[in-house]
Amino acid sequence: GGIAANRREKMTSTMKSLAKQRVLVVGGSSGIGLAVAQQAAAAGAEVTIASRSADKLAEAAKSIEGKVETAVLDTGDNSSVEAFFASHEAWDHVVISAAQTPSGPVRKLSLDDAARAMDSKFWGAYRVARAARFAERGTLTFISGFLSERPSASSVLQGAINAALESLARGLALELSPVRVNAVSPGLIDTPLWSKMDEGNRNAM
Repeated sequence: GGIAANRREKMTSTMKSLAKQRVLVVGGSSGIGLAVAQQAAAAGAEVTIASRSADKLAEAAKSIEGKVETAVLDTGDNSSVEAFFASHEAWDHVVISAAQTPSGPVRKLSLDDAARAMDSKFWGAYRVARAARFAERGTLTFISGFLSERPSASSVLQGAINAALESLARGLALELSPVRVNAVSPGLIDTPLWSKMDEGNRNAM
């Protein structure tokens, strides 16, 4: 009973803290980013979801209850990223979940695919962090991943990218203070990221 009560109290406190807060979720049209946007909106935040696809954004917005806006944003285009943040008020919270990362063993993954993966997940987040404007005591959150701590022989680059994101977060926490900077490192999550896998292999994983 006491544990459940503490959880309810913490959830209530979190919901109050997000009421009328401006939250940007980059990569908010699917997966973890969409789940974050849904929960933030349910807690009363004014949510904007951003990604490259207007169609995916429009579809995702239908699943979010509360105040939500959409923004087409390509984190690979620095000019667009800078223009986006210059045209918006400062954000209370920015969450970066956007990434398209081709995977495979280092000796089989082409250098072009490796560069695209690094550009999407690391440099995309770097561009956003560099251009974003935050309200006083705002927050910046990166979504990294467990491969930084538990490497896989078939996803070496992804582990390196996640580790780089986490290191970036530690440095930015000092540079951007009092803005709070964190990296959230999830384990395996059932999201559309794995939808191309054979169902049996996916369930076994």
